[in-house]
Amino acid sequence: MAEVVDNFDWDNVGASGFGGNYTAEQRAEMEQMYGETLTTVQEEEVVKGTVVGITDRDVILNIGFKSDGLVPLSEFRDLTDLKIGDQVEVFIEDQEDSNGQLILSRKKAKIKQAWKAIYDALENDTILEGVVKRRTKGGLIMDLDGVEAFLPGSQIDVKPIRDFDIYVGRRMEVKVVKINAAFDNVVVSHKVLIEKDLEKQREAILNNLEKGQILEGVIKNMTNFGVFIDLGGVDGLLHITDISWGRIAHPSEVLQLDQKLNVVVLDFDEAKKRISLGLKQLTPHPWDSLPQDLQPGSKVKGRIVNVADYGAFMEIVPGVEGLIHVSEMSWSQHLRNPQDFIKQGDVVEAQILTLDREDRKMSLGIKQLSEDPWTRGDFGTKYAVGTKHNGLVRNLTNFGLFVELEEGVDGLVHVSDLSWTKKIKHPSEVVKVGDRLDVVVLELDVANRRLALGHKQLEENPWDTFQTVFTPGSVHKATITEKTDRGAVLELPYGIEGFAYPKSLAKEDGSQAENGEQLDFRVVEFSKDDRRIVLSHTAVFNQQQEDDSRASKFTKKKTTGGAAGAPAQGEGKLSDLKKPATAEKSTLGDLDALSALRDKMMGNEREAGEQKLKTSAAPKKAAKAEATEAPETAEAPAATEEGGLLSTITGAASAAFDKAKEVAGEAIDAATHSDAFNKAKEVAGDVVEKVTEVAGDVVDKAKDLIAGDEAEGKKDEEKA
Repeated sequence: MAEVVDNFDWDNVGASGFGGNYTAEQRAEMEQMYGETLTTVQEEEVVKGTVVGITDRDVILNIGFKSDGLVPLSEFRDLTDLKIGDQVEVFIEDQEDSNGQLILSRKKAKIKQAWKAIYDALENDTILEGVVKRRTKGGLIMDLDGVEAFLPGSQIDVKPIRDFDIYVGRRMEVKVVKINAAFDNVVVSHKVLIEKDLEKQREAILNNLEKGQILEGVIKNMTNFGVFIDLGGVDGLLHITDISWGRIAHPSEVLQLDQKLNVVVLDFDEAKKRISLGLKQLTPHPWDSLPQDLQPGSKVKGRIVNVADYGAFMEIVPGVEGLIHVSEMSWSQHLRNPQDFIKQGDVVEAQILTLDREDRKMSLGIKQLSEDPWTRGDFGTKYAVGTKHNGLVRNLTNFGLFVELEEGVDGLVHVSDLSWTKKIKHPSEVVKVGDRLDVVVLELDVANRRLALGHKQLEENPWDTFQTVFTPGSVHKATITEKTDRGAVLELPYGIEGFAYPKSLAKEDGSQAENGEQLDFRVVEFSKDDRRIVLSHTAVFNQQQEDDSRASKFTKKKTTGGAAGAPAQGEGKLSDLKKPATAEKSTLGDLDALSALRDKMMGNEREAGEQKLKTSAAPKKAAKAEATEAPETAEAPAATEEGGLLSTITGAASAAFDKAKEVAGEAIDAATHSDAFNKAKEVAGDVVEKVTEVAGDVVDKAKDLIAGDEAEGKKDEEKA
């Protein structure tokens, strides 16, 4: 129980109030002592505080203010050994909240201090240390005492980094290279810290670098054309061709990233600081170890490593290659794409054709392993002139096409040997590459390996028959298929083509025939050798006028002069010639008879030719069926034979008749208009006499031949 004070002055206490018993001096002294224990603080400042208590959730800090502040315990996770009495820096967020509590933050204090350190590092070019928190796109995120900074992938190291994850969680020293205050972004670099050290190493390497020097390096990057090797501060290029003596498609076939290897310095550009390195040069060249028993004629086996337009390269051993030219792949003289024979990666066998060990060149051949078809014993018999074959069209040219009869045996079919009737400008109008074509051998030259082939020769030459059908003066239906300034191409019966000049296309009404029209055309010229037929539409309706004009002119010349008295100069009568009038009349009659006979014989020959063309155009089976059902068609061969006989007679008679009319007309003109009238009379008389004699002989022979043919025909009918 407390002790009670005796004689306590209760009145004095109650009258003066609390503290009322202090004097002014005592009160001032007490306020000074209390003021020294308190500090003035401002919000958003970083101050030091002392830990006065630790709870399960908060840490109680005394910063010298009128009240203590609370900081969440989670902000002290980096201080595992925190205890009462420790001093830490904190940030004053609020002097007094709604509950009158002082709000502090250690995290914000660290961030503010970190930003101050970052700005100082950028200004003074100092080094900061931080922890890599995570990986992000294009680089890493670092924690610099609570401030996140971006470390680009290109600024991590002097060599390219392929895996950023290996840096997560590491502590790294960096330099601040850029600050964006508006967005609170910081960019740092670790590469600049090691570049200074590498620059010293690079200078030391470049100063001591020499060609042929062997260095150790690490592969830092790999491309299609080679690899870049880190030689310890300086990079060198190892080209793909200097990696291996053999061919490789990509460096990854023999090398790996981060691989250590020894390389030799091939070249060095001091100005551009470029170093060319080599790896295969550290091993002997394979050509030097090539077996001596390999000589031209030896058979070798290897892998195709490259295929070009002109041939393929075969690798016998790594580093030793030979060229197989496309001409040495097949006995065929028609060059083709090497891809038709072999492909890259194939393993083939070949024969050595040439071998040059000094220049390290080798040529190979594949066709030498098989027999040359041109040297076979039966080649001349198999491809003798006149033999028929079926081949593959390999190539088309402007002058013809090449047909492969068998592997290594090609022949040329000239464009003129494709068709008897059509004028073919290019072989593509008839065939295309890859088609099969029936041909016949026209010429064979084994020494020069030349084979001339023909396609149209498989059929009989229809021009022998055409000359009996398309005789000069005959009229035929024709269609204009092509029209140009030079004339028109006509399509005649039996698939034959003709030609008409522009002046021959005029119609009777004065208009011009156009493309596609079908009209009557008269044959003006026929040439079997040139396979040429010239026709005229205008001559169809002008022919009668020309005939009437010629007859009128001939009659006028015949009756020129008076009935009595001496003829005028340049005039005369046909009756004044040496031969009597009766002889003249007989001669002219014979000429008319000969003309009629000629027309009849030519008509018969034309009918025979048309029958022959129709028979040849029909299928063989149909022709046999018609011969069985209609016996009269059996007379076609006889008609054909008769046509050949009549053709001979007609040709002679026609020539004699035309020549007779021409010479007679010239003689009469000379007799009429010549000053030497008497001389002309003699010449004209001789001409008429000679013409009469020749014409009479021709008429007699023609009659005898026809009579003999008719007699034989009757005998055949009687036998039938």
